[in-house]
Amino acid sequence: MIKSILLTTLMALPVLVYSQQWQGHITDEQGAPIPNAYIINKSSNAHAHSNDLGFFKLNGSQAGDSIFVSHIGFETVLFIADTKVKDVSLQLKEMVVQLEQMVVTPDLETQQQIAQVDLVTNPVNSSQEILRKVPGLFIGQHAGGGKAEQIFLRGFDIDHGTDVNISVDGLPVNMVSHAHGQGYADLHFLIPETIDNIAYGKGPYDANKGDFATAGYVDFKTYDRLESNLAAVEIGSFNRLRTVGMFNLLDSVENKDAYIAGEYYTTDGPFNSPQNFNRINLMGKYSARFKKQTIQLQASYFDSKWDASGQIPERAVASGLIDRFGAIDDTEGGQTGRINLLAKHSKLLNDNTIVNSKAYFTHYDFELYSNFTFYLNDSINGDQIKQKETRNIIGYETNVYHNTQLGGFNLGITSGIGFRYDNIDNIELSHTLNRQTTLETYMLGDIDESNLYAFTSAEFQKGKWMINPSLRLDYFKFDYYDKLAQEYSTQSQQKSRLSPKLNITYSPNNNLQWYLKSGIGFHSNDARVVVAQDGEDILPAAYGSDLGLIYKPTNNLMINAALWYLHLQQEFVYVGDEGVVEPSGRTARKGIDIGLRYQPLSWLYLDTDLNYAHARSLDEEDGNNYIPLAPSFTSTGGISLQHPSGLSAGLRYRYLHDRPANEDNSVTAEGYFITDANVGYKWKNLSLNMVVENIFDTDWYETQFYTTSQLLGETSPVSEIHYTPGSPINFRIKAAISF
Repeated sequence: MIKSILLTTLMALPVLVYSQQWQGHITDEQGAPIPNAYIINKSSNAHAHSNDLGFFKLNGSQAGDSIFVSHIGFETVLFIADTKVKDVSLQLKEMVVQLEQMVVTPDLETQQQIAQVDLVTNPVNSSQEILRKVPGLFIGQHAGGGKAEQIFLRGFDIDHGTDVNISVDGLPVNMVSHAHGQGYADLHFLIPETIDNIAYGKGPYDANKGDFATAGYVDFKTYDRLESNLAAVEIGSFNRLRTVGMFNLLDSVENKDAYIAGEYYTTDGPFNSPQNFNRINLMGKYSARFKKQTIQLQASYFDSKWDASGQIPERAVASGLIDRFGAIDDTEGGQTGRINLLAKHSKLLNDNTIVNSKAYFTHYDFELYSNFTFYLNDSINGDQIKQKETRNIIGYETNVYHNTQLGGFNLGITSGIGFRYDNIDNIELSHTLNRQTTLETYMLGDIDESNLYAFTSAEFQKGKWMINPSLRLDYFKFDYYDKLAQEYSTQSQQKSRLSPKLNITYSPNNNLQWYLKSGIGFHSNDARVVVAQDGEDILPAAYGSDLGLIYKPTNNLMINAALWYLHLQQEFVYVGDEGVVEPSGRTARKGIDIGLRYQPLSWLYLDTDLNYAHARSLDEEDGNNYIPLAPSFTSTGGISLQHPSGLSAGLRYRYLHDRPANEDNSVTAEGYFITDANVGYKWKNLSLNMVVENIFDTDWYETQFYTTSQLLGETSPVSEIHYTPGSPINFRIKAAISF
């Protein structure tokens, strides 16, 4: 009786009182939940987002209000608030992704829509292009696709991942205390055609991102299900051959999806000594949806082998000893592989609370042969080194999202706990000859590294404002058993790091957002260095701030810009021939990022990103405080065409400005401007695409290092630029059929 009286009273309130609540469930046409759909009441400006299971709650509405539901890649749906139906089920119909669908919302997720538009309008064509989808992120490859890419972002030469956190479907990619470098992030187990979406963030501002998330993070999400089967074959220059297959396993099974995908790739590369590169990828994914929960199981297998020509010294090419695609030691190369198992579960506990959990296991092996200095240390046998390891990774995370009302604010709280444990056996650095004979073992041991963490993040939303305070706590334990020591002893160190963050957004309308982000992050050091230095510089902090905007002056034009600053308590520099990461003092970086997206026609898309960074060491005097190989200015962009007739084409460029190669800037690492083109045609379920890389056949250095080396016959060492040459003009043709 009392409930009936209260309900009648509420319904009789004047129209200016918004006290009713609507809730619903949003799915696609196959019944799969759509997370992060945007729900807005045009009358009251009340808004909400769907959670990972597609459920939402919308407060501040009344009967008769027009409520719009939108998500990029789907048609917008309108429903009228009805007091008799407060629990709605909506199915969104898929449509071609357009820039005009992007809505500037009062939250932190708006930038993710940019990557989604970029991915659809200009699809990934190769594994090397995966990371290039992140605005402002540059990569370089110095083993032809064998090793992880060298990464540049926000004034960092990140090497292989020291300052960017990378994951795939929540599975961590970065390797701690790796044989070849801290944070090593090899993404070659990810099949490009399986990528559904890319989320990214710059700076240490996200509580759910821990180690290595200083310059930023990148999350890749693969498809939960396939729209159709795919079979493709690709051929190209340098004896390139690649085949891809993606096949549904559960056709027409309600609320269940399963598929497998496979890739085989081989090439000799442009080098005089054939690269003999081989890579195989296999992946399987199963998803089951129930009324208020989902389960996902995923497994993948990756194996890769290659020969390499290494970095070559400029003097060897200038003297005619070798040409730019030659080698001083062509016995370099290696092999690597990983097996991944991932389980994820999401459950709606009640209308306001959802729990997400994941557990994963990775088995990983790595063996790399390199020669950075040639005959500097051993004038007879040469300086080839072997870096090798085998590891198992076990991890788990559970987070809870709860939505409520507090003091007139819509409050969303996310809290989580988790752990990651790396068991690394026989991590090795040895002096070798011809990849067969071990002349001396410099390092050999076992590492056990544990990371336990907890975080909580609150989003206070009211009208045009969103305030996001958050806190993260990390605990690390490092154990190292040195197998070369005369007596058995496990060296151990531990450390905790508390990382507060605060983000604020102001969105006066659906076309403009101002944001201020601030936070503390960190990157860990190699366990071998940690114990050797008695725990010094274990988890140096990174202090960052961003002031930026996202603006859509018209439906088909988007501008984003940010002024940023990042201070590191300790910079890490990888020393390859010693197999360690050395601290090198405090650093500061500041800069500006500008991005433009323009879609004048539904089938024509233009984009460009401009990124400037000023990077300096704080512990050195002016003139000797440059950070070697830190990029100062980069730019990427292009134009893409996807006409309804089936014709597609694109022109892409990437520019890296000259940068200092040493601390006093007396040596310069040369920049480059490279242009790629593609053209394709799709007819029914058949497609044919051609990509031409480096269309102007530019001579360029893909990766560069200022190194001291000595060639056979030289009487003294020489310090100069050593480089891996960028590929000359080359092509590849891909034919695919979907069914």
